[in-house]
Amino acid sequence: MSLSVVLPAKNEAATIADVIKGVLEYCAQAQVVVVDDGSTDNTAALAAEAGAMVISHPYSKGNGAAIKTGARAATGDVIVFMDGDGQHAPSDIPRLLARLDEGYDLVVGARQQGSQASVGRGLANGFYNRLASYMTGHSVEDLTSGFRAVRAEKFREFLYLLPNGFSYPTTSTMAFFRAGYSVAYEPIHAAQRIGKSHIKPFKDGVRFLLIIFKIGTLYSPLKLFAPIAMLAFLVATGWYGYTLGAFGRFTNMSALLYTGSVMVFLMGLISEQITALMYRGGQ
Repeated sequence: MSLSVVLPAKNEAATIADVIKGVLEYCAQAQVVVVDDGSTDNTAALAAEAGAMVISHPYSKGNGAAIKTGARAATGDVIVFMDGDGQHAPSDIPRLLARLDEGYDLVVGARQQGSQASVGRGLANGFYNRLASYMTGHSVEDLTSGFRAVRAEKFREFLYLLPNGFSYPTTSTMAFFRAGYSVAYEPIHAAQRIGKSHIKPFKDGVRFLLIIFKIGTLYSPLKLFAPIAMLAFLVATGWYGYTLGAFGRFTNMSALLYTGSVMVFLMGLISEQITALMYRGGQ
């Protein structure tokens, strides 16, 4: 099958040419698409000189937006997404493609111990992996890795779901699980990026917390809402038992907790139906 390699890039002049040359060394016939996301340096010129097809955004739209632009422009049957900052090794591409040939629809490069940008990022990603594993019922080894190989036709089914920011890997992985497509993980080592990271600790820390709720609502909302509703119901029952024994009455707090548990459960039920309609609409 034909191959396209999509590289989202913003101010990656220090690395982009070497990354492209590495891709062409291991995948000589691949179409290399660099999406220049509003760079203020000469990233686009260097990418074109190295042999890539370059698409430039007039201003920065976000990593996810660059991924969507690249996916639309890619002509290959298979698309490999990787960073343009030197973190991902082009030599790993053949291993991802080999797993794809085994019958998988999405193969994610799973970063091994020591590959995370910081201890905090590593702990956060570990938490996301465990949460996603609970939600999907499948082992999720690396939910947020941006190095992945995917069948282009199936990936484009979910372009309308992908956010414009950095959480596109989370969304696409959960969408593939939800659709019943096969997902595999291939161990990789991610190097330290060259240049300045575009992630802002506080702003993106809040965004990553929102990913927790997005994971639940993307896949199976009831798995997220039902335990919360059950906890509220048990607290309400415990408080009611205490007030009944101590004061012989049913209190407003018990009524509030019972009402809250029912409302949370109904919210999960409605979200479940909306999620089903959302995925059906994309297909």
